[in-house]
Amino acid sequence: MSTVVAPEIVEVVLAAAGAAAAALPSAAPLAVGSPVTDLGMLPLPQNAAVAVLAGFSGGVRGSSLVIVPSDLVEALAQSPLGQLDLAAAVRAGLVAGAETLGQVVVEAGTELPVEVALESLAGAGTAVYVPLLDGGEVTVVYAVAIAGTVPPARRAGAGRPGGRAAGLELLRDVEMEVTAELGRTRMTVRELLSLSPGAVVELDRAAGSPADLLVNGTLIARGEVVVVDEEYGIRITELVGPGAEDGAR
Repeated sequence: MSTVVAPEIVEVVLAAAGAAAAALPSAAPLAVGSPVTDLGMLPLPQNAAVAVLAGFSGGVRGSSLVIVPSDLVEALAQSPLGQLDLAAAVRAGLVAGAETLGQVVVEAGTELPVEVALESLAGAGTAVYVPLLDGGEVTVVYAVAIAGTVPPARRAGAGRPGGRAAGLELLRDVEMEVTAELGRTRMTVRELLSLSPGAVVELDRAAGSPADLLVNGTLIARGEVVVVDEEYGIRITELVGPGAEDGAR
């Protein structure tokens, strides 16, 4: 059954598809194809294997999905470093696409059979499906279902509303991953595969140097490693600003 979708919704989903295409794992750059609003007319990849579905909320609510080919699934499963998670591999694309719609928080993706994911997406709101092409052939499908309407600033193509303060307010209750880092090094795949119990990996930091505290990979502070109730902790000695990590490396 054909669904009438407002042109402004199609426009913002096309922009989201472009951002997602640039961030999804692919052997070659993915081109954005023509949007489809009738699920029965959607051209699926010949080797479509599975889909990853993720909801998002905030300034806009809805869900997005990526249908991926079997060669990507096989590459992740046969990685020399062990089986890699598909949802984690495509998360950057789902986040990049959803963030073009407004200030949103993207949920963890769920791996589903293609038919189940498409049915779930159709029930989440007004859906638009966008084939992503490699050499003119559909290899991936990106789709978004928006519940309600897109804010006027998004429909007009303006920048994100609200600025930094509004963004921080939106994210105030969102849990973030905090990591303490003692040091780093670089190793070849050959060296990684040769690791065994008892091997020593040298890091790029002298003994006694402060540890870095990172939030989602971004350096925010440095401190001393301490023991609190028989567990490790960090006593903050320095707060750092944007760009400090690049300057320290």
